[in-house]
Amino acid sequence: MKPLVQVSRLSKFYPVTGGLLHKKIGEVKAVNDLTFDLFKGESLGVVGESGCGKSTLARLILGLIKSTRGQILFDGLDITAMGKTRLRRLRRRMQMVFQDPHSSLDPRNSIFRSLAEVFKIQKEKITTAKRNDRIFQLLDMVGLKPEHCRAYPYQLSGGQKQRAVIARALAMTPEFIILDEPTAALDVSVQAQIVLLLRKLRRRFNMSYLFISHDLALVDYFCDRIIVMYLGRIVEITSGKLSGQKPGHPYTQLLLDSLFTADPFARKPAPKIEGEVPTPFNLPGGCVFQNRCPHAQEICRSLSPDLVKTRTNGQVACHFPLNSIDKKGEEIQK
Repeated sequence: MKPLVQVSRLSKFYPVTGGLLHKKIGEVKAVNDLTFDLFKGESLGVVGESGCGKSTLARLILGLIKSTRGQILFDGLDITAMGKTRLRRLRRRMQMVFQDPHSSLDPRNSIFRSLAEVFKIQKEKITTAKRNDRIFQLLDMVGLKPEHCRAYPYQLSGGQKQRAVIARALAMTPEFIILDEPTAALDVSVQAQIVLLLRKLRRRFNMSYLFISHDLALVDYFCDRIIVMYLGRIVEITSGKLSGQKPGHPYTQLLLDSLFTADPFARKPAPKIEGEVPTPFNLPGGCVFQNRCPHAQEICRSLSPDLVKTRTNGQVACHFPLNSIDKKGEEIQK
């Protein structure tokens, strides 16, 4: 199957200046050499600590910011080489739902006007009557009532605003949607409603999702595969859900061990992790996780590991993975 989105050696570095002359003294490596594919109809999760580059990755894929190097292909089209006009046309097929629904909506516009604006920006050739019918269809699709179109953002609850944002993202019937922590600002009960809505829409329209979140349990439930990031690098890509399989990278294992369980008899002591998180401005040589990894050896401090295949057809970037197969197909034992 041909991937819908192909990311190859993608990097985004931000220069850091200092002194009276504001000379460049270094750079922050927000995203560093990422490579992965996303397939049609797939929900691909991205997890990691704050500052690991998840949101930067989302903006790079949509062309909202320019990459330092690397390539992004959407259905075979090179996003990194596109001008603004071509990119605007392509965005009909790809959309984004941001974390905070309140700041995503213009407080001066009613929900109706916010949705109608999409058709105007995309220069959609449609009659006013058909546009209005489409807006009411979108509201119904996300579980809102026709009277909500007259409301302003401050008059809606957090869940209703997020539903309106999702309706706006669906206006052009996109094939691909990036969900940047779409439930983080919502109550737990509302989170469940939004997640079920997104699953329903995915099945109905066979859309592809890139689902970004801090919540590993939620991502494991919602997504088909998971990308684990640490300090701008991909440390592991699972071949399926994490539940029921052993992770290949020590950092992924630590994330799993930190998950809360509601059963008091099944709870384990919180995992202890030593060492400080390095700054993206001054990353250590070798593996980005080496100063916090309990299994690090000399090669980890001098050589950055590449992503290699695991026994379960995932990928892991570790010199001493739990179970992996290298590029030559030879078995690696820890």
